Amino acid sequence: DTAISVHPEDERYKDWVGKTVLIPLINKPIPIVADEYVDREFGTGALKITPAHDPNDYEIGLRHGLPVVDILTEDGKLNEQAQILVGEDRFEARKKIKDLLKEAGALVKLEDYVTSIGHSERTDAVVEPRLTMQWFLEMKDFAQVALDAVKSGEVKFFPESMWNMYYQWLRPENVRDWCISRQLWWGQRIPAWYLKTEDGRWTVDGEEVPFVAETAEEALAIAKEKTGNPNLTLADLEQDEDVVDTWFSSWLWPISVFDGFERQDELKYYYPTNALVTGWDIMFFWVARMIMSGYEYAEELLGEDCKGRQPFYDVYFTGMVRDNKRRKMSKSLGNSPDALELLAKYGADGVRFGLLLSTSAGNDIIFDAPFDPKTNAVLNESKICEQGRNFCNKIWNALQLVKSWEVADSPQPETNRLAVQWLENKFNRMLAEAESNFKQYRLSDVLMSFYQLFWVDFCSWFLEVIKPAFDENGKRLPVDQATYEFTLKTFEKFMSVLHPFMPFVTEEAWHALRDRAEGDDVIVSPWPEAAAFDEAVIRPFEQAKDIISKVREARQGRGISPKEALNLFVDASEDGKQLLAVPGVLDLLRKMANLDAVELTSDEPASTVSFLSGKVKLYLEIASAIDAEEEKARIQKELDYYRGFVESVRRKLSNERFVNNAPEAVVNKERQKLADGEEKIRLLEESLERLGG
Repeated sequence: DTAISVHPEDERYKDWVGKTVLIPLINKPIPIVADEYVDREFGTGALKITPAHDPNDYEIGLRHGLPVVDILTEDGKLNEQAQILVGEDRFEARKKIKDLLKEAGALVKLEDYVTSIGHSERTDAVVEPRLTMQWFLEMKDFAQVALDAVKSGEVKFFPESMWNMYYQWLRPENVRDWCISRQLWWGQRIPAWYLKTEDGRWTVDGEEVPFVAETAEEALAIAKEKTGNPNLTLADLEQDEDVVDTWFSSWLWPISVFDGFERQDELKYYYPTNALVTGWDIMFFWVARMIMSGYEYAEELLGEDCKGRQPFYDVYFTGMVRDNKRRKMSKSLGNSPDALELLAKYGADGVRFGLLLSTSAGNDIIFDAPFDPKTNAVLNESKICEQGRNFCNKIWNALQLVKSWEVADSPQPETNRLAVQWLENKFNRMLAEAESNFKQYRLSDVLMSFYQLFWVDFCSWFLEVIKPAFDENGKRLPVDQATYEFTLKTFEKFMSVLHPFMPFVTEEAWHALRDRAEGDDVIVSPWPEAAAFDEAVIRPFEQAKDIISKVREARQGRGISPKEALNLFVDASEDGKQLLAVPGVLDLLRKMANLDAVELTSDEPASTVSFLSGKVKLYLEIASAIDAEEEKARIQKELDYYRGFVESVRRKLSNERFVNNAPEAVVNKERQKLADGEEKIRLLEESLERLGG
């Protein structure tokens, strides 16, 4: 111990600061210092300071200029600096110290308390902090360079919020010099040599002098010059036994992976690289240091061919995989399911899909494998992987359906033409959205958009619309050539965009779609190019979908069989007329909603229930008696929803900051929402009034 520290605001010890006390048994005088690190509520509130054997005490010692006294040998025994019990093992010495203090009358009280003791991960031995000679790299300038690189945008973080953590690590007041040496028997040895002497190593003013060089021969030349002894040989030198920290070699990775320090041909082509994908937990250990080394060495190595000093343009941070209790998965906790068992149960694509769908930049993946309530052992089960397996099955079932159809060289029905135009435009819109999300590394959003478009739009709607009917003999009619060819091409596009996420099932489906030449694989197929899309083409089909869904809901709510054909009346408003005028819409409604007739009307027909689709009012004829009170309750519930919706939009538009700062397109969209909502309220109020509400 070299001092006793108390808190500067602790009234009990205020008058003691600056005075000196004696260490019992050795009567060594040490000062009393004031430091805010001390916890006044713990124990006596007075903390002994041992800079050589505690990292926190070391920092306090630096602040107060305290001497550093190392009392331990390399094998954990007390050395001469301890003055007593020299040569005793550390654990035995602690036991004997208690008795010595008691005999000297210096032991006032013994008290048990809980503390944190570090243990070796491999041997479980108690780790004893001990000050030793190490190699350091001064980090102040390096850290500022790394901060400026991200702050300027030369290196971009995804998500941007990771800047906060990065800044906390590298802000000037938090930066510490980097200890780059490690006492291990494997690794890259420190390139420093010492001159051996009879009593150890050659020193100057009591300090060992290292000769730092790339090779032993170069070190020998330096040693001859510094010592003035031209007769030295390699046998007179010994290399430092320490190795460099693994991150000290890893920080050179963007350069060394191209052998850039020896030759620069590949480095000129690839450097800077496009993107680094890594976990946020090594942001400081690896990412920041790679940025530092890039700015330090790239320009020197590449000269005029240097396209940028940064090692990469983008950094995409993944999250940690955690269990459903939000604990990091680890071998010691035993909370990780068996990956091979998951693969056997859900397939490789199913597991990939589940994990990719659950991750977004920087956010942790909460893996949903449950725990056995009796044994608390993790089970090899997962709902998200099951969802992935189900999606694989969906792809395969859709493939089998399409391949089962016969094809005829017949005219394309209007309904099919409408469906083809709708899906083509919607697929192009999805590609544009995916491209935007890819640029932001929103991989889960990309996968979700592909998943929904294939499962919902392609399978549940498009295939159902174009699926040929059966003739009077129960045989399925053929599909027209134009529609079938579009279906195959679109299926191929889906396999191309899904392949990076689900490589196995998509490759199988790709080859099952058509006969292909060797090498014509989906893995080398071009990414579909996003063509222009027209919302005016998408909108009528989407509204027809909404009408069909609401007709189905009305059937289900009243127990009407899907096979019973009904009549639908459309309010003869301008919007209603425009919708029915779109080629294919009438036939689409009749087919998918099982309707006998779809007609325009200026009045509300009797025995009908009304509903809205966009700004179009529709009436579904119901043969059974309609419960007026139930219908009023339904309309009132819908009316309450739209009133709340309109009020929220009005509040947003009344906010001057939003109106003045948001893009004009966003503001206009909100105004359109308001107008549409008000129109829906008007139509619902009319319906309620007719029912006597």
